[in-house]
Amino acid sequence: MSELSGDAILSLPIRLHGIELGRPADLLLDRDSLRVVGLDVLCGDEVHRFLPLPTAAIAEDGLKIHSPLVLLEEDELAFYRARAFTLTSLRGKAVTKDGRRVGTLRDVVFAPNGEMVAVMLESGDRLPYEDSLRLPPARRTAA
Repeated sequence: MSELSGDAILSLPIRLHGIELGRPADLLLDRDSLRVVGLDVLCGDEVHRFLPLPTAAIAEDGLKIHSPLVLLEEDELAFYRARAFTLTSLRGKAVTKDGRRVGTLRDVVFAPNGEMVAVMLESGDRLPYEDSLRLPPARRTAA
């Protein structure tokens, strides 16, 4: 696969030796580079864990991992969530280019290594990702 969308990767199960361990709940993007760093995974035991993107082999039928140890526990997920944007928090927000609003974010497109390739707008337009493109930061509360 040369590129993936947020929607596509969120629809894939996480598998270990063919056994489904969980499903992605959200995509986490680095706050500075907007590179996809990993996934918030809801596992079969109803616990959310962090799956670093480089530890998964992406296939059409799922994200394949070679060890359950790559699924990091809730405290590690909290660490990454505090330093990342979630795709859910960015969807529906304004996208700007050179300071001018160009649309509303629907989805992101990225390379298997996590590098941002494009953004998909609610209008159906696809804009190649470049330095002049901005997604607003998610609001954070004091709580």
